[in-house]
Amino acid sequence: MNFHELKNFLVLAELLHFGKASQACNLSPSALTRSIQRTEESLGQPLFMRDNRTVSLTAAGEKFRTYASSAIRDWEAMREDLNDHGKISGLVSIYASVTAVYSLLPDLLESCREAYPDVHLELRTGSAEASIQQVINGEIDISVAALPDQQHPRLEFMPLIETKLVFVAPKKSKQPTTKNDELDLSSAPLVLPRTGLSRRRLDLWLKQHNIEPNINTEVSGNEGILAMVRMGCGIGIVPELVLERSPFRDDIRKIQGAPNLAPYVVGLCTTHKNLHRPAISAIWQLAANSKPQVKGHRLKK
Repeated sequence: MNFHELKNFLVLAELLHFGKASQACNLSPSALTRSIQRTEESLGQPLFMRDNRTVSLTAAGEKFRTYASSAIRDWEAMREDLNDHGKISGLVSIYASVTAVYSLLPDLLESCREAYPDVHLELRTGSAEASIQQVINGEIDISVAALPDQQHPRLEFMPLIETKLVFVAPKKSKQPTTKNDELDLSSAPLVLPRTGLSRRRLDLWLKQHNIEPNINTEVSGNEGILAMVRMGCGIGIVPELVLERSPFRDDIRKIQGAPNLAPYVVGLCTTHKNLHRPAISAIWQLAANSKPQVKGHRLKK
């Protein structure tokens, strides 16, 4: 087993699709299959369950995923420590939503490329809901995420901006039902995130007001919520920054009289241990010195 095979395993563990994973690894599907089989043979355990439609991790695969992530991070850290002449280099993985890639990362990534050309950046996109746990597990180095209500003791968080949580509906839809000029969340069909900070804050507000919500559908990711709202599936709740950067923004409107929930504080997240790695520390300092300018959103000091 070598580090290339560990990386192949991690890509497949994330994508859970041999075709997509083989493209990401620049391998043929058969070559990726052989790589995974060699890893499984070395361990004496199946790491994936496969059928004609789905791929999923076994219990052994879940455990090995943690090991593989840690091994690769430790290897990169060792390479950085042994680097000659203090040159900053190595691989740094950054995970962010599509909105964050458009809004918060362009200047930082460009500054890093110019200042540290020997640092190789691996950018992954997707829903940020689980990214903090991935940082803790060592699967990624830095995530762009909302500051959790209770911060983990192993994490370091750098606030970048503050953005409101807004309720949205299709522009062509009728005005949602109101009570005393406030949105009636007991009758309006809702499109909600399955998990995450905005869901927890809304659930708490509903509980405090003794409201049983009419949940029409639950979605993973803010961009998915906006797509479902545009289709007329119900009222959604998303960070205002996501709405402003969405390709659906001209078809969706903010609802007046909606509950005033605590805003998102969005920033960079990594572990204290990661900040001892020169490449990650350098990126962290770049972010601290040049925070993004996002129109209409308050920068965090």
